Amino acid sequence: MTQQSLKKQPFAIPSTTPATWLGVMGGGQLGRMFAHAAQSMGFKVAVLEADADCPAGQVADRLLAAPYDDAKALAELGALCAAVTTEFENVSAQSLAALAGQTFVAPAASGVSIAQDRTAEKAFFTECGSRSGVLPAPHLVINAEADIAAIGDDLLPGILKTARMGYDGKGQVRVRTQDEVRAAFKDMQGVTCVLEKMLPLAYEVSVLVARGDDGQAVVYPIAENVHRDGILFTTTVPGPNIKPEAAERAQQAALQIIGAMQYVGVLCIEFFVLQDGELVVNEMAPRPHNSGHYTIDACVASQFEQQARAMARLPLGDARQHSPAVMLNILGDVWYDGETLREPAWEKVLALPGAHLHLYGKAEARRGRKMGHVTFTGATIEDAQRQLAAACAILGITL
Repeated sequence: MTQQSLKKQPFAIPSTTPATWLGVMGGGQLGRMFAHAAQSMGFKVAVLEADADCPAGQVADRLLAAPYDDAKALAELGALCAAVTTEFENVSAQSLAALAGQTFVAPAASGVSIAQDRTAEKAFFTECGSRSGVLPAPHLVINAEADIAAIGDDLLPGILKTARMGYDGKGQVRVRTQDEVRAAFKDMQGVTCVLEKMLPLAYEVSVLVARGDDGQAVVYPIAENVHRDGILFTTTVPGPNIKPEAAERAQQAALQIIGAMQYVGVLCIEFFVLQDGELVVNEMAPRPHNSGHYTIDACVASQFEQQARAMARLPLGDARQHSPAVMLNILGDVWYDGETLREPAWEKVLALPGAHLHLYGKAEARRGRKMGHVTFTGATIEDAQRQLAAACAILGITL
């Protein structure tokens, strides 16, 4: 059976003769973990990424070292692969649309483009919220300095966010007055921004959901997240604070959102839980998510396995969680003792019950750089949290 005939099938069967290839745009750690999952199912994986020493490229069966918009590389990826996905939300939607002319792309450019632009995302969430009852925070789109005069006291204090290319807390500034908005808007070079009202936040949760080309969808348990300096610090699952009624509302809102987009693949949606228990939808990522890494060690089917299944148009896996879990992000900071670089004491971390270490193959440890994660599983959340505390003491991380 040829690759061309494989592409005409309604699904991509893992095969070695000839090999069935799945492609991923982006060479980061999400692509690396996707490659592991896809390869374990019998697929070969091709990665398109300009950095020849990228984490995904280190484990891929083939690396196309080129920019995401390189026409020749896109054509080669599309011709080789039965399906292509993305691990990075800022991959050009135009590149995904071009690939769709050759092969199956999941998620489609239409869904990725919504998540790439906060103005489109807020409008979409507002439309979905009219049915689910879960709305985004009050906000205003600022296209030009003249729009700032329309900001009322009901939107301040707030957070000014660039409409595009923001992640891990980048492209965001807290503002209290119109003058501070003007100054921040100028610092952001006058690009389109969204001003969001600051709300009385109790905590943040994320909902991981996957949907197949046949419309089947599965939703994972609620994950509660803690951030430091705009970067995810820990994820605890199941979320220890959210009430069952609110958890059900968040999951149903996530299913409604992914269905409304006719999205195929893995989608993560972040929600705020306010001090009065009300839910607010914040943002979404059209790919597996840092807060879903626990699924590798604590669920029947991981988010990366779901990504491979969805893009190959195979039945989705079981999203059940079999073990309570806490995930700790590992940043480059833990390699530093003052200004001295040294290897962290992984042997001590791995001696802890239920510890699962995942390092991403990045050669250079820099402060604030995501280098890996550790997931702690246990019979109870309290068991996992005790091991988290012990690991943080070993690594010199303040809880």
